[in-house]
Amino acid sequence: MPRYSLAAIILHWAIAALLAFQISVGWALEDLGARGFALYQLHKSVGIAILALTLLRIGIGYWKPRPAKLEGGWQGALASTVHGGLYAFMLGAPLTGWALVSTAKVKVPTLIFGIIPLPHLPLPASAHGLAEGGHSLIAWIGIALVLLHVAGALRHHLLMRDGLIWRMIPNRSTALLVGLPALILLGFALGRMILPAAAPVTAAEAPAAEEPAATAPEAPVNITEPDNSAVANETVAAAEEPIGPPPAWTVQPGGTIGFAVGNDGQTITGSFVKWTAAIVMDPDHPETADIQVSIDMASASVGDAYQDGMLPGDEFFAVAAHPTATFTAKGAEKTGANAYRASGRLSLKGVSKPQTISFTLSGDGATRKVSGTATIARAAFGVGNGDSSGSLAPNVAVTFAFTAKRKP
Repeated sequence: MPRYSLAAIILHWAIAALLAFQISVGWALEDLGARGFALYQLHKSVGIAILALTLLRIGIGYWKPRPAKLEGGWQGALASTVHGGLYAFMLGAPLTGWALVSTAKVKVPTLIFGIIPLPHLPLPASAHGLAEGGHSLIAWIGIALVLLHVAGALRHHLLMRDGLIWRMIPNRSTALLVGLPALILLGFALGRMILPAAAPVTAAEAPAAEEPAATAPEAPVNITEPDNSAVANETVAAAEEPIGPPPAWTVQPGGTIGFAVGNDGQTITGSFVKWTAAIVMDPDHPETADIQVSIDMASASVGDAYQDGMLPGDEFFAVAAHPTATFTAKGAEKTGANAYRASGRLSLKGVSKPQTISFTLSGDGATRKVSGTATIARAAFGVGNGDSSGSLAPNVAVTFAFTAKRKP
């Protein structure tokens, strides 16, 4: 029986194994967040490799045409359709993935296997949603086509016993008949094996800020200088001595610290999953406030593994050298009904600057709801200092909201 060329056979099984690896890894990538950045880069590299190998196989197909079909009728038509669909899958999946990366809000550089830079496609940012949806749809269609292709091969080999499968085996070797398909299972298993371990407990699963920070904490908030009117307010407050020490408060689970920054007409939003706070304050005597907040910068996420993987790097938060951002403030001033302002210092990425936050309190008694806002000029802290940050707005808006209970 005529066989495919040796080159076509090698490419067939190599691409099949790589596709199995991609499918295995792709299922888990969206749930990995920043932990999946390195794996995402590998996923992109393997995808481009599949694209290149598929183009090579198409070229070899013109040089050495495939053997003639053994079956006609609707079965033959179905086989041809599946075969053509698989080529569309092998080309479409990498191309839509490439388009997805090229249209992301933050342009993440791609080095194929850490060596060859991959340029971004000249596509508008508005195409990102289409690329993302197309990539996912093509992947699922591809899985269905692979299963149909495998079912067809098994039908010919086990039911029809026409020896069709030997056309894609270099010779009639039982070892190769078993070993080559086993490469597909190996690719799938390898993809599962290299996935990062289960994610650590998040703020949604455990108290985000139940205990005071071990070190003097501080958190991203407003980069405005202290308002001179605070001096006058503090003078007035000094005349009203609070009775007894100010109460301490415990931040309850479920609080949030979020951030948003403009990017070429769009907005990137994210949050910090891990943070702690130690708060002492009498709302009737805000000058007694002692606020300490600490944020784990490695917990930052914008909900996209590509971009999350960039945040810990030197261009943004430099987490390896500066794992924590801290905000401290001694005293606050009342600016309106249930509205306050606290001026302190923010330490972020090794830089300490005067910082002001604005917040409101609601509720009374032993439980208060806190919400606030701030604005950070990122350049002052060296956040976003690389080529991929050129389109980011200069100011980052910070929001926070949580519930606090007074300690007994």
